[in-house]
Amino acid sequence: MTQVFAPTGEVIPVTVVEAGPCIVTQVKTLEADGYEAVQLGFEETKRLSKPERGHLEKQGRAQQTRLPLLRYLRELRVEKAAEHKVGEKVDVSVFKAGDFVDVVGISKGKGFAGVVKRHHFAGGPKTHGQSDRWRAPGALSSGTTPGRILKGKRMAGRLGNDRVTVQNLQIVQADASRNLLLIRGSVPGGPHGLLLIKKALKKG
Repeated sequence: MTQVFAPTGEVIPVTVVEAGPCIVTQVKTLEADGYEAVQLGFEETKRLSKPERGHLEKQGRAQQTRLPLLRYLRELRVEKAAEHKVGEKVDVSVFKAGDFVDVVGISKGKGFAGVVKRHHFAGGPKTHGQSDRWRAPGALSSGTTPGRILKGKRMAGRLGNDRVTVQNLQIVQADASRNLLLIRGSVPGGPHGLLLIKKALKKG
């Protein structure tokens, strides 16, 4: 993260994201697949598993083009998939300053955490003999009825490392020459994490 200054002098906190270029590796149509979608590939690599390599070679042969070896493949639903072609590049130019986007990523994994850190429990009283129960969850359920712990009970467990979507983030700047997006605020995950950036669902 860094910060930029608006013309009014306002300091805007932004996250700098390397966005693309992505390459269309497969086009799915309603007639052939039952739905319309586009598969995008990102980040060229030298090593790839045989199934992934075969998939890219097959799609390239079908369109008489050669696709590079791409580390990440993601499928996105689109309204008019037939307008796209295998081998087509998608870069930062599809965005402009002022656009609102939803950013999907994997949150930072924090390992096994207790209820105070994981669910923001207040903990127990720190007096009246409670020497070792400050960060304990307290009672988990009633006794006879239902006589068990209900599903979904907030307890200690793994924290983070989940798919998280942050909605309605505004693009402050789109630099197509360097494939960089400056997005207002923070995004899920740590440095060098993989993000999926798409048009904001709740902004008409």
